[in-house]
Amino acid sequence: MSKHLWNLTSVLLVAVLLLAACGPTPIEEPAGPETEEEFLFGLILVGPYNDHGWSEAHYTAAEYVTEQLPNTRFVYLDKLNPADRPETTLEQAVDDMVSQGAKVIFTTSDDFKEDTDRAAEKYPDVVFIHISGDHVLTGDAPPNVDNYMGKMVYGKMIAGCAAAMATETGKIGYVGPLINEETRRLASSVYLGARYCYENYRGEDPDDLRFIVTWIGFWFNIPGVTLDPTEVSNDLINEGVDVLISGIDTTEAIIVSGQRAAQGQRVFAIPYDYEGACEESPDICLGVPYFNWAPGYIERIEAVMNGTWKPQFVWDPPDWNDINDRDSSPIGFLNGPALDQHQDWSANVDEFIAGLADGSIRLFVGPLNYQDGSQFLADGTKATDEQIWYMEQLLQGMEGPSK
Repeated sequence: MSKHLWNLTSVLLVAVLLLAACGPTPIEEPAGPETEEEFLFGLILVGPYNDHGWSEAHYTAAEYVTEQLPNTRFVYLDKLNPADRPETTLEQAVDDMVSQGAKVIFTTSDDFKEDTDRAAEKYPDVVFIHISGDHVLTGDAPPNVDNYMGKMVYGKMIAGCAAAMATETGKIGYVGPLINEETRRLASSVYLGARYCYENYRGEDPDDLRFIVTWIGFWFNIPGVTLDPTEVSNDLINEGVDVLISGIDTTEAIIVSGQRAAQGQRVFAIPYDYEGACEESPDICLGVPYFNWAPGYIERIEAVMNGTWKPQFVWDPPDWNDINDRDSSPIGFLNGPALDQHQDWSANVDEFIAGLADGSIRLFVGPLNYQDGSQFLADGTKATDEQIWYMEQLLQGMEGPSK
C-alpha cells in the first residue's frame, strides 16, 4: 500500500471514530404550542353548594363551564350568610379568590348587591357578575360589574298553571323567603298562572281560588331568626292547601308534602331553583321551575377571555324553542312524575307553555291592581319589564303581606 493511500485511510478512520464518539448530529424538533394559561373564576354562594336549590344550581353551572371551556377552573365559598359564617365578609372571600388569580367572580345573591360594588371598586381589573342585581340598570354599579338574571317569572307562571290543574280544595300555598321586589314579582307570577289555568282549563271561577303566601324571612331557615319552613309548610297544609309551592332556596316544602302524602293526604308540591329538586319526593312532585345558569356563565367568561366583555343588565327569558335546553335556555320547567301521570294536566300545561312562547298568553296585562286596591296596570296596558321588576306590592286577591 502506498504511503498516500495509507495516510488517506488513516484520516478516514479517525473521522469515523470521532463521529462515533460525538454521536449523531441532533435534529431540532419544531417548537410545540405554548401551554395555555389557566383561567380561574370564583363563585360566592349564599347557601350550601349542595342545597338542592338556588346555590346548587349555580355550583352545577360552574362545573359545566369547566367541562365546556378548556383550561378553566373555579374556586368557591358557600354558606356566606349571617348564620353559617357570621365572621366572614364578601370582601374577605373576594380577597382570597383574587389572591389565587380569579379573573371573574360571580356573586350570587341579591343580598350581596352593595358588597359586590365595594369589592369591585377595590379590584378594578377583576370582572364581577352580580346575579339578580340591578345597579348596572340604575347606573350605580362600578364599570367592572355586570348584572345577570334569568326571567323566572315565566317558570313561576308555569308552576302556577300546574298547581291549578291539581288542586281540588282550591287552596294553593306559597312558602316565600323575605319580601322584596324580586319575591313579590315571582309570587305574583305564580298567582297569575294559577288563575289563568284555573279559569281556562278547569272552567272554574278564578276569584274562588285562594292563594296563600307565608314569608319565612330569608332565603332559607336560620333558627331563631326566620320562621321554620317545615312548620310553615305543615301549617299551610293544615289550612287545606293541597298544592304547596316553594319560593325559598331549600326543599322543606316538598319534603313536608311527601311526608303528609305518605300519611294518606292528597297533597302535591312544586319545588324551586334546581332541576333535580323533584327527587326529594317524586311521587307528589308536579314539576320544578329551575335556573340554568350555564349559558350566562359561559357567555360572560368567554367575553372576558376574548376581551369583549362590557357591563350589562340582562334579564334573560327562556329559549322558547326548548326551555330545557342546557346550552341555551336560562329558565326551564321539568314536569314531575305527578304531573305526567295525568295526561290532561300535562297537556294543558304544555298548551300554556306554547301560549307563553308565541305571545298569545300574556298575563301581566291590565286591569291589575295591587293588594291595597291601587292600580298596577290600567285596562289593556301591558306591563313593561321595569314595571314587573320593581313590583311594589303583591296583587289584589293574594293573601299574605306585601311589606
